[in-house]
Amino acid sequence: MRSEITPAELHCGAHGAGPVGFGRATTPTQDLLRGVWRENPVLVQLLGLCPTLAVTNSVANSIVMGLATFFVLVGSSFLVSTVKRFVPNAVRISTYILIIATFVTVAEMVLQALVPDIHKALGPFVALIVVNCIILGRQEAFASRQPVGRAVLDAVGMGSGFMIALLLMGTIREVLGSGSFLGVSLFGPGYEPWVIMVLPPGGFFTLAFLLLAINWLKQARVAQAQARERSRSVTATRAA
Repeated sequence: MRSEITPAELHCGAHGAGPVGFGRATTPTQDLLRGVWRENPVLVQLLGLCPTLAVTNSVANSIVMGLATFFVLVGSSFLVSTVKRFVPNAVRISTYILIIATFVTVAEMVLQALVPDIHKALGPFVALIVVNCIILGRQEAFASRQPVGRAVLDAVGMGSGFMIALLLMGTIREVLGSGSFLGVSLFGPGYEPWVIMVLPPGGFFTLAFLLLAINWLKQARVAQAQARERSRSVTATRAA
């Protein structure tokens, strides 16, 4: 077991590494669920923002990119965890990148065969999954240190969280920017679309408002918890 924090962990924000990560023990359920909300790779850790901002101008693009990333993350985590004991420490990063690139190639070929129009719309961002910090960070911080089952659970959680973030942004941008959902018109011909929402600035605006809403919810929860704690303290003081 390695004790040092590697550059990949520092730059990719791969904290919360599970049973051996930074001395914090987690359960399999926590491995699965933390990536969905508490450590969501996009909405909390702010990773993978390049494809998040670039391809979420429609729901279809968001779903396909999310599924491709999910496949690559789960497949590479499974394989890295399986072969970790056979990989020399000096070449581990190169090995992880090679494994990730293999799954990216498979994903790209499948998308090109099944949904060529969406594959074309996504442009180079499918191929760029290989350099996505979410994926390399989870291999270095978690999959390379954990049994196969835990590694897959972590990958499923992180991949699901990434898909949820993309779907949220894609839905908001397509509904406001095109007045449709998956190409189906929602508001009729009289709707005046917010064209800026399907343009690059719309991605920044949408992400900013989502982060604002999430931070507001977190602060509201903290305030409620503090109010309940003060109420209990007052009640206990009066009872004494």
